[in-house]
Amino acid sequence: MEDHPRNQPPLDRAGVALRYLCAAVPMVFYASTWAAALSRGHHRLVPALADLALGLTGLVLMRWRRRRPWPIALATALLTGYSDLATGPAQVAYVSLSTRRRWREIIPIAAVSWLCLVARSVRFGIGQATVVSLATGTLILGGLTVFGLYLRGRRDLAASRREAELTAEREQLSRIEQAKLAERAKIAQEMHDILAHRLSLLSMLAGGLAYRTDLDAEEIRSAAQAIQENAHRSLNELRTVLGTLRSDGAVAAPQPTLAHVGALFEEVRAAGQRVEVADTIADRDLLPEQTGRHAYRILQEALTNARKHAPDSRVTAELGGRPGEGLRIRVSNPASGASPGPGGRLGLVGLAERTRMAGGTLSHVLRDGRFVLDARLPWEIPSS
Repeated sequence: MEDHPRNQPPLDRAGVALRYLCAAVPMVFYASTWAAALSRGHHRLVPALADLALGLTGLVLMRWRRRRPWPIALATALLTGYSDLATGPAQVAYVSLSTRRRWREIIPIAAVSWLCLVARSVRFGIGQATVVSLATGTLILGGLTVFGLYLRGRRDLAASRREAELTAEREQLSRIEQAKLAERAKIAQEMHDILAHRLSLLSMLAGGLAYRTDLDAEEIRSAAQAIQENAHRSLNELRTVLGTLRSDGAVAAPQPTLAHVGALFEEVRAAGQRVEVADTIADRDLLPEQTGRHAYRILQEALTNARKHAPDSRVTAELGGRPGEGLRIRVSNPASGASPGPGGRLGLVGLAERTRMAGGTLSHVLRDGRFVLDARLPWEIPSS
């Protein structure tokens, strides 16, 4: 049963005091036997003082048992060959060594400890007391070995529990961070969809005012009013999205769904974008609300991309599908090659991410001089 070495946990003052108390108990017992012997005569005073000095030496050596477990265990075990009072420090050092669970260290020290026990027991002759002392010392040595291994098992169990708690805490923090990132990405997607749509409308209206020299005062006023209205709508929609960052528990405003595409088409047409719509969706009321929200944003971003890449061009939007077959959104416009301006090429990335979030697929191709964007979203048959 050998294990990899592991640093012993630090001890507090109570733990240190307990170890020294365990070492002091046998010392007090053997000191009392020496005191009883000296009371019958002082001829054994020198051996008693030598025993006391060696016992105190063992007690001092205990201080380094955790830093140098094997040398200290060996030194204190050798002291027990002559000193009874060194038994306590030697036992504490041996238990400390056993907690390392290294049999190549434990077996030699156990052998030295047992030989020293034999030497001390037969020092004054062999008799019944010698046999009892050897048997008792052997049992104590075996018990100390088991106790040291038990302490190591307890420490390993406590360490594994702490590691499991730390792992669970790290995983929880990771899940929280992932949830935050996902929420931020969702908010960023909503902000991109809304602002890109509104700002592209503002750009189209402002461009008309900048380059059209044939507009009369009424048309200029109408265009300026449309710019003002779209700017106000941009601010309101931005406040709605940013409101999701609040922690006051406020109810979020309802998000547009596919039922609002009519208003979307009217809005872009009023801004000057020419859009032809072919809507063949069957059983529209059975479309899940979440899928409808994704479909609205996909269509909105597709129209925004068309305004960026093919301004003043006719855009065709085809909507179709039914439960069980899925929802199809196809938007096409002439591939004019016009510069999309700042943020170009990011719209398709957002569309692909939005479609993936809805569990669908997105494709785009150049066909007969037109850029065709095709999104397909799942639409399950509702259970009865």
